[in-house]
Amino acid sequence: MKSTAPGGLFDPDRVRRQIQELEEKSGQPDLWNNPDEGQRVMTELTRLKDRLEPWEALLGEATDAVELIELAREEADDETADSVRETLETLAERYEKLRLTELLSGEHDDNPAFLTIHSGAGGTEACDWASMLLRMYSRFLERHRYKYETLEFLEAEGGVKSVTLQVTGPKAYGYLKGETGVHRLVRISPFDSSGRRHTSFASVYVSPVLDDTIDVDIKPDEIRVDTYRAQGAGGQHVNKTDSAVRMTHIETGIVVQCQNERSQHKNRDMAMKMLRSRLYEYYRAQQEAERAENAAEKREIAWGSQIRSYVFQPYTMVKDHRTKEETGNVDAVMDGEIDRFIESYLRSSWQPAAVGE
Repeated sequence: MKSTAPGGLFDPDRVRRQIQELEEKSGQPDLWNNPDEGQRVMTELTRLKDRLEPWEALLGEATDAVELIELAREEADDETADSVRETLETLAERYEKLRLTELLSGEHDDNPAFLTIHSGAGGTEACDWASMLLRMYSRFLERHRYKYETLEFLEAEGGVKSVTLQVTGPKAYGYLKGETGVHRLVRISPFDSSGRRHTSFASVYVSPVLDDTIDVDIKPDEIRVDTYRAQGAGGQHVNKTDSAVRMTHIETGIVVQCQNERSQHKNRDMAMKMLRSRLYEYYRAQQEAERAENAAEKREIAWGSQIRSYVFQPYTMVKDHRTKEETGNVDAVMDGEIDRFIESYLRSSWQPAAVGE
């Protein structure tokens, strides 16, 4: 079947057929005998309509604009032609936004996300770099009105040793998933009295928050559980009880931590949820790469494995090594303006569906 998708991303005929099938199901009198199925059908119907309607509106407005500009040319009406050209430029911007949305069609792209930052090679300088990345992502999330909470925060001299955020909002995992990898900083260190240039590393790992329908089997003897006193914000209670929980998956070496709840039991539940998420992504990456060492969790946090470099001196530049996207405005990037890198990654990583799917 030949696709009629705008830009090869979207097949409106297929979506219309799916809507028609779901509308037929929604009209069946026995649908709500199973409330879960009824809710699933109505939720999917709403999602597909919300996906189709903006494309149909855009196509209708673009068709009208093209017809109007042709008429203006025939009548030599330059003023109207200029006005319609401005309209077409606006429609082109809307098209790009819709096209980006269509790139977020992965299995878990709609899910909330866990975002973890670990400092790497570089000591105090690296911990400061991890804290700078935490601010960068926090500003990005605030700009886009995502909600986030800190699940784990491990301080270190100079900044942050590790931190985990849970991010909720539209397509949180879809937008953030490309940030997984090693981030490299080059600058004159404020911790070096000699004013020498230093290179530091931090890793970012993003995984989807999974619902209970995703089965990730974890046996009790496959994990080690440690409890400890939480660090950072939390009031006096944080230093009085061993409520924080650290889980280590013995086979893979994946470690997750949670300390945001007063109850050790609640922290244990959240840590298990995080571990399920990390293992799901780990095994998925293994299958795609066919070798465990290519999974994101196994990459060394040092030279040769970085996805993006942030250079402060002797010049200013942020460059993504996967897409070659770059900018000299490093201050804006560190203030959370990373949309260009996220969007270029999504465009470069999208693979068209097979014909007939």
